[in-house]
Amino acid sequence: MVRKPVTREKGARPDFVRTEKRRKEGALALGISRTRRESGARELRPLLMAESWDGSYDSNIRSYEASRHSDESYHEKLHIEPIYESFVCPLTKQVMQDPVTIESGQTFEKEAIERWFKECKDNGRRAVCPLTLKELSNTDLNPSIALRHTIEEWTQRNEAAQLDNACRSLGPGASEGDILQALDYVVNICKKSRSNKHVVRNAELIPMIADMLKSSSRKVRCKALQTLCVVVEDNDDNKEVMASGDTVRTIVKFLSRDHFQEREEAVSLLHELSKSESLCEKIGGVNGAILILVGLSSSKSENVLTVEKAEKTLENLEKYEKNVRQMAESGRLKPLLTLLLEGSPETQLSMAECLGDLVLSNDVKIFVAQTAGSALVDVMKCGSKQAREAALKALNQISSHEASAKILIQAGILPPLLKDLFTVGVNQLPMRLKEVSATVLANIVASGACFESTLLDQGQQTLVSEDIVHNLLHLISNTGPAIECQLLQVLVGLTSSSTTVLKIVSAIKSSGATISLIQFIETPHRDIRMASIKLLHNISPFMGQELSDALQGTAGQLGCLIRVFSEDNGITEEQAAAIGFLAELPEGDSGLTRRLLAEEAFSIIISKVMKIRHGCIRGGRFVTPYLEGLVRVLSRFTFLLENETELIALAQEQNLAALFVDLLQTNGIDKVQMVSALALKNLSKQSKHLTKVPEPPEPGFCASVFPCFSKQQVVTGLCQVHRGRCSIKESFCLLEGKAVEKLVACLDHNNEKVVEAALAALCTLLDDGVDIEQGVLVLCEAEGIKPILEVLLENRTDVLRQRAVWAVERILRTEDIAYEISGDQNVGTALVEAFRHGDYRTRQIAERALKHVDKLPNFSAIFPKVGI
Repeated sequence: MVRKPVTREKGARPDFVRTEKRRKEGALALGISRTRRESGARELRPLLMAESWDGSYDSNIRSYEASRHSDESYHEKLHIEPIYESFVCPLTKQVMQDPVTIESGQTFEKEAIERWFKECKDNGRRAVCPLTLKELSNTDLNPSIALRHTIEEWTQRNEAAQLDNACRSLGPGASEGDILQALDYVVNICKKSRSNKHVVRNAELIPMIADMLKSSSRKVRCKALQTLCVVVEDNDDNKEVMASGDTVRTIVKFLSRDHFQEREEAVSLLHELSKSESLCEKIGGVNGAILILVGLSSSKSENVLTVEKAEKTLENLEKYEKNVRQMAESGRLKPLLTLLLEGSPETQLSMAECLGDLVLSNDVKIFVAQTAGSALVDVMKCGSKQAREAALKALNQISSHEASAKILIQAGILPPLLKDLFTVGVNQLPMRLKEVSATVLANIVASGACFESTLLDQGQQTLVSEDIVHNLLHLISNTGPAIECQLLQVLVGLTSSSTTVLKIVSAIKSSGATISLIQFIETPHRDIRMASIKLLHNISPFMGQELSDALQGTAGQLGCLIRVFSEDNGITEEQAAAIGFLAELPEGDSGLTRRLLAEEAFSIIISKVMKIRHGCIRGGRFVTPYLEGLVRVLSRFTFLLENETELIALAQEQNLAALFVDLLQTNGIDKVQMVSALALKNLSKQSKHLTKVPEPPEPGFCASVFPCFSKQQVVTGLCQVHRGRCSIKESFCLLEGKAVEKLVACLDHNNEKVVEAALAALCTLLDDGVDIEQGVLVLCEAEGIKPILEVLLENRTDVLRQRAVWAVERILRTEDIAYEISGDQNVGTALVEAFRHGDYRTRQIAERALKHVDKLPNFSAIFPKVGI
């Protein structure tokens, strides 16, 4: 007997009505009564079958009964007909889809009973009924058509009712539990049969499920994402429904949610949607979608499956070129480069143009150069003008990093670049493309590669060959500002290398381009002016006099240069280069110095130096070269003081000596200390001429008549070295300016040039025309004797040895010092070495010094401590 269906609640929406006749026919067609089923279960022994009916039949019956009763309440709640026992296969415990009856009169799922019979045969047993265990004379299967139709009708009625309930549960006001049950139902029927997916679509459930993505419940949102993924899987029609409206944008928003499960479900859904080409454009069109997916695909903290799904989604999205561009902008360059190398000519052109518009990190530039550098260079060689333009723009991006530029050199970029620049006539590139070529060349040169050994062609020419440099100089003089600027940068790069600068200098001289380069100082284009000044700065150590003559021979350039470094807009690279260029010009060129004086450059320089020292001008990365250049230009003033009363008066007015004494303490900037010491040497040489020696007073009448009554008057306040009235301002006296101790401290400097300059300045205290003995005393008091001797012993450079030998010889003229030093074998050995290996003058001085050491008068009572 068949169990009656559960009666619906009063007032509930009516289900499909089944007539009494159809119900009886279905019951008669079942063929299996409850009594026979139960008797069969009692007789059945546990029998292991295949996966579909794993475990004993009794336990399966119990579990089925339990699930059946638990389902009854669910079906009652949803007002759906219950499962009739006759519909269930005894083997699979599932509602049958293709019921068949065997000889014993029992009905089973066709596939299940076939597997049962096969199991019996495989085990060498005769076929028996799974319920009665009675042997069967045949294994014929008779389709139960009436039962199948009854089950199908029942299924349709229940599915229709369940769909109706699902629609109501997904509507406004439904509880969380009802929504989750409805979503579970949709998942189950879609997994059960692919054809049910169109049922879901026709019932217009997809938009309702999509609305659940906006639920306040996280469980509902996650389940909705999961349900949509099942609904659209392998179903393009359902995906098209998803594409309408704003659903895709809503899904993308889940990618950035804090909860990991929402992100994972959203990625899975997007992966499924991305299998449709029409949806690839839709997904890529959502702002931020590709950027977030790129981030997820490279994440180290996300679930491995999520990372893989994000990666596969991106691979699907690569079908659409616009998405590839977005991926490139997000740092995922591989798809773009693949299309650049393997796509159609139109696609390659599009990808090259995109690459030229991107802003790439340095690591990406290296990757692109390695992957596509050769292909882009090939396009430059033989592509159309449009393709060459796109390739040039891409190469402009890639070449702006040192490492990637070197890769392009290996790919052979230089020959086509120079060909594009130098070609004239019908085949020449438009000027706007020549500008890009010049920019790429400037980038390549800035990489610092060895261009002296990089051949351009079979003719053994290099980028620094004279003909090539001449062509570059010709272009600089005959093109527009943009190309001029970039080609000047090329020469700046080539002259920044010690291995190539001499070849560039030689080519500039042979081409007669010096005047042209000087004239760029006056250009109104700031970038060109800066590039030209940097170039002049680089070549000035090698052609200083030519540049100095050219600078003085033209009107306006020197004044423009002074205006550049005197601007009050901080300290720029251009200012540092301008003052550095002037600093490299010959310091003995009196004509240039006088021009600088006439332009009042020295007053400006002193003001700038004082502001830097007092912190009024804040430093940047160019403050050190700027200050070095200022001090070097200022020091050239001190080389012309001899017999120049006007210049001396200016130095006194500006208190120049005190400024250089202060600059001696600029620790960490060796050039400033060195130049300041040399300037003090030049100034100190003038002290013996500038010191004011007091005249003796006229003797009185009695003293003139009676000499015995005369008494010599003592004059006080005189400089012990210069024997007159001295000051740091008026006579540049090192002693009065308290510079001796600072110069002595510089003798311990690591930089030999600083030591040389400091020792040269101290030697002015021992020079002819001053009181040498008092000069030695001053050095003793400043504890300078021992450092001078150590300079001699260290023998670091020939210049230092010469100066040290000269100073030691002067010091040893004081007998007590000579006596003290005579016992030091190291000093004697150093003097012997100087005598043996020095030049002629040094040997003479060393010989005199050795004679001083052999004197033994003891004046130790006068000098109890000599500081050694």
